[in-house]
Amino acid sequence: MSAKKFDLIIVGAGPAGCACAYTLRNSNIKIGLFDKSSFPRDKICGDALSADVVNQFYRLDDSLGKSFEAMSEKLDSHGVRFYSPNGRELNIDFVNPNYGKAAGYISKRIDFDSFWFDQVKEQDNIEIFLNSKVDAIARNDDGVTLKAGDKEYFAPMIIGADGAHSIVNRELGTIKVEKHHYCAGLRQYFKGVTGFHPSNHIELHFYNDLLPGYFWIFPLPNGHANVGLGMLSSEVSKRKVNIKERLHDIINSHPNIKNRFKLAEPLEEIQGYGLPIGSKKRPISGDGFLLLGDAASLIDPFTGEGIGNAIRSGRIAAEHIIESHKSGQYDAKFNKRYDSIIYKKMWNELRLGRTLQQLLKYPRLFNFIVKKANNNSSIKLLLTSMLDNVDLKKELARPAFYFKLLFS
Repeated sequence: MSAKKFDLIIVGAGPAGCACAYTLRNSNIKIGLFDKSSFPRDKICGDALSADVVNQFYRLDDSLGKSFEAMSEKLDSHGVRFYSPNGRELNIDFVNPNYGKAAGYISKRIDFDSFWFDQVKEQDNIEIFLNSKVDAIARNDDGVTLKAGDKEYFAPMIIGADGAHSIVNRELGTIKVEKHHYCAGLRQYFKGVTGFHPSNHIELHFYNDLLPGYFWIFPLPNGHANVGLGMLSSEVSKRKVNIKERLHDIINSHPNIKNRFKLAEPLEEIQGYGLPIGSKKRPISGDGFLLLGDAASLIDPFTGEGIGNAIRSGRIAAEHIIESHKSGQYDAKFNKRYDSIIYKKMWNELRLGRTLQQLLKYPRLFNFIVKKANNNSSIKLLLTSMLDNVDLKKELARPAFYFKLLFS
């Protein structure tokens, strides 16, 4: 059986894979794009889209950013509502965005991923294989062979954009699940949840028995809500937490929450998923392959947000692939350039996210910050700026910041 040949194979047509394919739209690189499902299809997620998602769209192309702005299946979000471990509320308005009319959005992944896929499916240089589960991947001296069903496909380079349980990583990479660098997440859609902020703030509830994780409620279009929680897997094991029971208890019994769900109806059973967080550097390339997005563990350890980094990794990977294709170099040494650029662009924020995640182990500190910010408009403004600026956000990881707060 002879294998069908491509210049590049991309496994996964989510945000990372589509960003890579879209960036290569005007190249002469022949792409085979594989996804185990067809669109529209769900992806278990918090559904929040940060300002960086919009920025990445506009960076790829103005028309792409404008198309996303015109997409109806999303909700503008203009801030974040924190609840400290002692139950005190702090509302932070987002800073005005560089692009678009809102600094953040919430959109169900079934809608967002379909939007993304629609942008690439008609590209002249792509052949798409949906409902194509990849059964095996093998590396040889010439490149990589992929087997799906009874057919084989070959390319000198393969992209793993296939999520937390990436077969590309499993067959070619070395990233393993480490509970201290992995989060367990749950999601359940509801309708009829009440009490949202008028500017559609996303809500993060930091309760003692979830730290360093949190419970969330995100408003969605059509009166729906994305409700869930995430906990570090090592803490779930250590404390022997039944996270499904914990989610149910918060919704039905927590004093901040229960009244908001009196008239609410679940739209699905509780869905579970894993988050490989970017709290340590990992090898994300090798001979003939690159890993992107969740497959490369590029999720922010503090917020759990990974879509912006997924799109960015797809763009960076495509730029690397163009150089690789020109030079005919696909080896591990050459591909290390991709790792270097990814971590040069992302590591400061990922490392900071890890530090902030660790600070959540000190609930009194969180209570103190929220109290101070509610009582002092200057501190609240500073926190607003920090959420938007990674250099300012670094102050949150420094003891001097809390010393100043103490005497402010």
